[in-house]
Amino acid sequence: MVGPGWARTGSNMERLYLFDTTLRDGQQTQGVQFSTAEKQRIARALDDLGVDYIEGGWPGANPTDSDFFAAAPQTRATMTAFGMTKRVGRSAANDDVLAAVLDAGTPAVCLVGKSHEFHVVTALGVTLEENREAIAESFAHVTAKGREALFDAEHFFDGYKSNPSYAVSCLRAALEAGARWLVLCDTNGGTLPAEVHRIVTEVIAQGIPGDRLGIHCHDDTGHAVANSLAAVDAGVRQIQGTLNGLGERCGNANLTTIIPTLLLKEPYRSRYQTGVSPEGLRGLLRDSRMLDDILNRVPARQAPYVGASAFAHKAGLHASAILKNPTTYEHVDPALVGNERVIPMSNQAGQSNLRTRLAQAGIEVPPGDPRLGRILDLVKEREDQGYAYDGAQASFELLARRELGALPAFFEVLRYRVTVERRKSASQGIVTISEAVVVVKIGDQVMMSVSDSASDTKDDNGPVNALSKALAKDLGPYQAVIDDMNLVDFKVRITGDGTDAVTRVIIDSEDGQGRRWSTVGVSANIVDASFEALLDAITWKLVRDAR
Repeated sequence: MVGPGWARTGSNMERLYLFDTTLRDGQQTQGVQFSTAEKQRIARALDDLGVDYIEGGWPGANPTDSDFFAAAPQTRATMTAFGMTKRVGRSAANDDVLAAVLDAGTPAVCLVGKSHEFHVVTALGVTLEENREAIAESFAHVTAKGREALFDAEHFFDGYKSNPSYAVSCLRAALEAGARWLVLCDTNGGTLPAEVHRIVTEVIAQGIPGDRLGIHCHDDTGHAVANSLAAVDAGVRQIQGTLNGLGERCGNANLTTIIPTLLLKEPYRSRYQTGVSPEGLRGLLRDSRMLDDILNRVPARQAPYVGASAFAHKAGLHASAILKNPTTYEHVDPALVGNERVIPMSNQAGQSNLRTRLAQAGIEVPPGDPRLGRILDLVKEREDQGYAYDGAQASFELLARRELGALPAFFEVLRYRVTVERRKSASQGIVTISEAVVVVKIGDQVMMSVSDSASDTKDDNGPVNALSKALAKDLGPYQAVIDDMNLVDFKVRITGDGTDAVTRVIIDSEDGQGRRWSTVGVSANIVDASFEALLDAITWKLVRDAR
């Protein structure tokens, strides 16, 4: 496998600096609004990851950002406040917006300013010289306060293509006023990698030092990561981005892709150092999932390095080769980024997939065992009925254990009932209430649990939620095992047509140990399909933890 690229240090390796703007630019994502506590949690995770700068937000722009800076966690990373250059017509010392940024007390300040003549004239309505003077005065003021200063040259690439000399003159104005970093921004996200490389090369050739340049890319053409790497190739030494590629419109350059590429791929791993350690890199998947949990989002399965499918090998030919040598179909060791190899089961699977998947579940079956063929036939038969085991690994494991006689009989469901009632509430008007009754047998004991959705709220009032609560309400000797279980995602799909149509439900569950697993149920009735998936979810948890 490709080994880690962080261990070597020496005079021949240059330093690359990672600037995270999840808490500022990432918060501009549609539908995203962090609380102060969430921003503090993310900042601590970013610090543990090993980024060099954490842009916490724009103090004074909203109460959450101001509260965050008032109680920002202590970090090894340089905490950075974001703002804009002073407004034309007033001095830097008397600009209240700039003053709010400095009042945050951060050791670094990043100011955005115009570098595209079209925006200077059209958006600001000032002359090109007035804008350039505002940039120079702003950075002279910031550096006089003893702060490390960064200039986000907004729309730089578009501005350079329109008027190269003016765009570069804005950089030079900030540089001569004391700015440490000049960040070239592809604000509209429309520049392509070859253009980025050419323009950065030309900027450096005009006397702007590469070790003072940064890159800030948006992903509107899907090239933000490629553009960032092209800028590094051309000479920039700071990369800005966000966790999971959060950001306005199509997002920013994704640091969960950039960081492992820099540390694990040539030529970057041999040429550059970052602040990310092996331990930080192994926590990358955890940090990515943490952010998705905060946002209540389903993690992107196809995300490079950290996606659930990033190291999944479905085809039998692939799985067979992986068993012989993982490098046949994996470009890096998944453990380096905290991920793991997955051999999913499907109707395309062969015995190599099957034995590997069983071994991962702790089940050893010798080659040629006739039960392997029966399991494969059963998987194919059930997928014809609408099941999908490549996305429900826990249900596949239970299916295999049943066939192998290795599944304990923890409990038996004797019956269940769900009712849904629409009623008028004095406090909330019309609400829909679901109630569920589940009767189970554990040994010789029959137990009945009743649960309803909270009658004083409109949240979680569906029949599946009521069933889940009732099923997990009292499992006697197994109750302590399932108390830390949570249902975190619920997906429904109708398969087939007309009278042959059935409902497939896939449920994602997680527990207090950080494990996440998926189960599937299929039925013509959506509640019955959901209940089957719920049963599998609890049973898988008991297989793992019950004694």
